[in-house]
Amino acid sequence: MNFVKILAVSAAAIASLMPLSAWAQSFTVKDVAGREVTFDKPVERVILGEGRMLYAVAPIEKEDPFAKIVGWRNDLWTTDKDGFNAYVEKFPKGKDLPFLGNLTDGTLQTETVVKLHPDVLLLPIGNKAAADEVKLEDMLNGIGVKIVYIDFREHILANTEPSLKILGQIFGHEDRAEAVASFWKEQMARVTDKLKAANPPKPNVFMYRAAGLVECCGTFGPDNFGLMVDWAGGHNLGSDFPPGYTGSINAEQVVASNPDVIVVTGSNWSQTKNAKDYVNVGPNAAATFDDSRKALNMLMENPSFTGSRAVAGGNVHAIWHQFYTSPYQFVAVQQLAKWFHPNLFADLDPDATFKEFHEKFLPVAYQPGYWVDTKAGQ
Repeated sequence: MNFVKILAVSAAAIASLMPLSAWAQSFTVKDVAGREVTFDKPVERVILGEGRMLYAVAPIEKEDPFAKIVGWRNDLWTTDKDGFNAYVEKFPKGKDLPFLGNLTDGTLQTETVVKLHPDVLLLPIGNKAAADEVKLEDMLNGIGVKIVYIDFREHILANTEPSLKILGQIFGHEDRAEAVASFWKEQMARVTDKLKAANPPKPNVFMYRAAGLVECCGTFGPDNFGLMVDWAGGHNLGSDFPPGYTGSINAEQVVASNPDVIVVTGSNWSQTKNAKDYVNVGPNAAATFDDSRKALNMLMENPSFTGSRAVAGGNVHAIWHQFYTSPYQFVAVQQLAKWFHPNLFADLDPDATFKEFHEKFLPVAYQPGYWVDTKAGQ
């Protein structure tokens, strides 16, 4: 009998001796890659393969989002310093957790993963190709570590609700995941139902992705912020060019498209290498709105934008970039709808919506500052 068969027989023998209570604790999740992953007991140790997954974990593990997390990637620190600070100030354990590298650039060290003894490594679906290339699943299976893929970025309509429910299973709070998903749908319907009834003309919108981090003109294709633009009653110009959820178009294409509305995505990228001229919007950014508005106006001095209808009409805005990788897309859709159709959505208050979400689901207080306009009072 070969070694593999011995292992299989041994595993079957051990399983036959397991008490029924142990079987009752086992559960299976189907991740967004379509993989069925079975756990033989409740999950106690989790690695976040992307730090910004905390946005989705927090409403499900409200009492202490870090209770089961044993390691995470450092991207929350580098891309949303104020959000990072808000969580680690309330939960100091988060600051002491080890940072892991990024699978897609080869800096993730499997030795570190092994030392942390996780039950599961949560990865964004965008990491799957890199994981398959290095046969990460096979390596980790050998030490009893499961990989589960979730997604709040690449296919937000198809994957946001399933990803929330996956986290609900893994963290043992399926009821909370259902509640968050229900809130998401209710808040989205406040925009989509009214647009369906009114059917207003759609403005042409250029989403300027991560201005200050990428050269002009990074944008979004037909998913992610591109899809959010559509949900909010606009036509996303980027959908006419890049086939994926992100991409770039050249300055000449922006000029020729002559957008009615320009929306820049920004964040506190002060800890990101070579970040400059970005617009700081996000948690607690309201305190520096004057600086953010100045940065936004400076970006519009680029010849790609100066002659556009958007600049001429003062219809230029900035919104928090991290809406693109969280289950908070409903907030962005509400604010975009107010910019695109101000009369139709005059009574909609996205700030109040996000504040309510914080009070119901999140362990940190709401700190306004998630969007800004080129002109005060818009």
